[in-house]
Amino acid sequence: MFENLTDRLSQTLRSVTGKAKLTEDNIKDTLREVRMALLEADVALPVVKDFVARVKDRAVGTEVSKSLTPGQAFVKIVRLELESLMGAANEDLDLSTTPPAVVLMAGLQGAGKTTTVGKLARLLKERKKKSVMVVSADVYRPAAIKQLETLAGDIGVTFFPSDITQKPVAIAEAAIREAKLKFIDVVLVDTAGRLAIDAEMMAEIQALHAAVKPVETLFVVDAMTGQDAANTAKAFNDALPLTGVVLTKVDGDARGGAALSVRAITGKPIKFIGMGEKSEALEPFHPERIASRILGMGDVLSLIEQAEQTLDRDKAEKLTKKLKKGKGFDLEDFRDQLVQMKSMGGLGGLMDKLPQMGGVNLAQMGGAQGAAEKQFKQMEAIINSMTPAERRDPDIISGSRKRRIAMGSGTQVQDIGRLIKQHKQMQKMMKKFSAKGGMAKMMRGMGSMMPGGGMPKF
Repeated sequence: MFENLTDRLSQTLRSVTGKAKLTEDNIKDTLREVRMALLEADVALPVVKDFVARVKDRAVGTEVSKSLTPGQAFVKIVRLELESLMGAANEDLDLSTTPPAVVLMAGLQGAGKTTTVGKLARLLKERKKKSVMVVSADVYRPAAIKQLETLAGDIGVTFFPSDITQKPVAIAEAAIREAKLKFIDVVLVDTAGRLAIDAEMMAEIQALHAAVKPVETLFVVDAMTGQDAANTAKAFNDALPLTGVVLTKVDGDARGGAALSVRAITGKPIKFIGMGEKSEALEPFHPERIASRILGMGDVLSLIEQAEQTLDRDKAEKLTKKLKKGKGFDLEDFRDQLVQMKSMGGLGGLMDKLPQMGGVNLAQMGGAQGAAEKQFKQMEAIINSMTPAERRDPDIISGSRKRRIAMGSGTQVQDIGRLIKQHKQMQKMMKKFSAKGGMAKMMRGMGSMMPGGGMPKF
């Protein structure tokens, strides 16, 4: 996400950071580069013009001239203007109404609307502790109804059945009546998508909106369509009173034009971003964190939140107690650590949020990152090919056992030896951390497994 923009802006802003004084002349080239970087990221032209003008007004004013470090002050201005462009702060769903709170989901076909309904249902259930019902009012695509039913079952929320013989308004009204009887907090209504905006579609969704009176009307749009995403959102907003936008497929959007254009063109906040296929891959949109990520400053707050949600606390506590009792860090524990890193998005997901890991540094480390991801998979396969006794006590692994494990994991015998050696190094490290105390130190120790962090070549 934003790789190209981060790369361009990092290089451009580096040239101005050390300047003792900023004038209209010496920031002219920098502003031209910023303008080009935004246009290449597919940000809408009117948005770019307005952004550059605001940065210029602030940069040549007293705000920078009084600063001891004008170059750094300029970078701060760019960051603040990026935040302002995207909405300044996260705007949460407003569910403060007599239950059930109805959320209407709209969008074009293929934007990931039904998947987003499932992701939002999971987020509301797990993070907001709400009871959720999902219902499909898409009577044109039977597969959409079945897909939503499957998602609801996987996530563990209530599914209200519907079929293609019914009218969308009747489906939604029946679902809301059922939700009231079951004391459901939130009803998410999925609607029909179209390949393009047309009068028939708008009339149908307007009638649905008027009937169910939703507290939130969210427009789901594919981030990879760039500034077209913002223009489509505006067309929907002209027909419907949208309360917010959900950007999907953000992980596949290296440019970021949609994220930077939607708020300015529609006047509506981006409330969530979809970062992958999994049901947990939906994040609240925090403009200040995204601006920091764009400028290569990382997004440590999101990383901490992600760790709190994905790390298995029970396993972490068990491991801490086990080490304190003097019991060794065995290969089962080693595998758990690898799986936990993978659940946080692997090295790519971690690096994207770490300061100084974005832009040019990430590009330079691309090869190492890919190699490390491959290496982690290989290590997991080797451990999975061992017996429970071998995982608990690797010292019993003889030459014949190594050959069996290598065949089972599709690796070489020498790979098994290297893994056992690596495990012994991890054992020593874990002993030190457990002596000093704290799971946080253990997790920091996992950083040494990253490329450049002391991981032996496999």
